[in-house]
Amino acid sequence: MKKALVVLLFFSTLYNVGVLKAQQTITFLSKDMVIITADLYLVNDTLPYMILCHQAGFSRGEYKETAIKFTKFGYNCIALDARSGEGVNGIKNETAFRAKQKNKSTDYIDAEQDIISAIEYAYRLNKKKVILVGSSYSASLALKIGTTNNLVKAVVAFSPGEYFGAKLNLKETIKPFNKGLFVTSTLDEATSVGNLIRDIKTPLKLQFIPTGHGEHGSKALWEVTPNYHEYWLALLMFMRQVK
Repeated sequence: MKKALVVLLFFSTLYNVGVLKAQQTITFLSKDMVIITADLYLVNDTLPYMILCHQAGFSRGEYKETAIKFTKFGYNCIALDARSGEGVNGIKNETAFRAKQKNKSTDYIDAEQDIISAIEYAYRLNKKKVILVGSSYSASLALKIGTTNNLVKAVVAFSPGEYFGAKLNLKETIKPFNKGLFVTSTLDEATSVGNLIRDIKTPLKLQFIPTGHGEHGSKALWEVTPNYHEYWLALLMFMRQVK
């Protein structure tokens, strides 16, 4: 209960960034000209952006509850439909539908171009580096992209893993990662996640291991998750260190 009250107080008072000015659905092009659908949560057009990426089988609806809370960190948010997914929380994945219409591959690795396009779209809006948030397979892509993409300031990864088979050795790929990094998972996944990021030597690296079981992916932040508050509190502490 005490942790829940701390989180509630934080979202009520800590960041004076104003109220949400606009919440709208937008579209932009991916690298291969597939139209990407995303939800824009705009507080102030001078603020940097958080790019919110969903887990397997889902859509931008994964962040229907949590995106507005993310804006309290002092960021605008873009929650995108990547082409590998279907839908959640009553929101269908429109990018996946269009990609299939064009006979494009919709494997996990194919969604990388959609995430990169979202990063570039956000950067064009105000020339500020982004925070990249990933969930399950997209958390792995966020780590991969964040390792080399200079438009990414920090990565928040929920339940990353080696989801790509022979197509990608993630642990080896992300060794040079040198930005702010927050990683978390369920309690059961914590050992494998810790092993995945073990060789990363960046100064700001936090792996949060929950005391309760938790949930896979960013569902850990949903209020239906019994210990959601401890995830939020850990993330709040990390975000205070991101400059």
